Amino acid sequence: QVQVVESGGGLVQPGGSLRLSCAAFGSIFRINDMGWYRQAPGRQRELVAFITSAGSTNSADSVKGRFTISRDNAKNTVYLQMNSLKPEDTAIYYCYAVVWALGTDSARDYWGQGTQVTVSS
Repeated sequence: QVQVVESGGGLVQPGGSLRLSCAAFGSIFRINDMGWYRQAPGRQRELVAFITSAGSTNSADSVKGRFTISRDNAKNTVYLQMNSLKPEDTAIYYCYAVVWALGTDSARDYWGQGTQVTVSS
């Protein structure tokens, strides 16, 4: 079927940078939107950023100017470049892809397992 796998989380000091990657694998006909959510302890999951298949992007106000989302359609991969990280960016980051799998009649969301990002000195 379809799997979504994230990588790139870790521990970084405030002001530092991390790059998250997320690739979709499997019986894929087409991928529509791809993006990232995050969930901090005791808080609701929130949308961080997303990118359409045509390359249009949108992001949360809290990360504008610091995070950049991009994708490589040939590799079915989406990236999240995170700069000027703050302690409040600490969360589990989840990737999603809206995938039309082969043999199906509509697209649906597929989610990764999550990757921990910790911003601390």
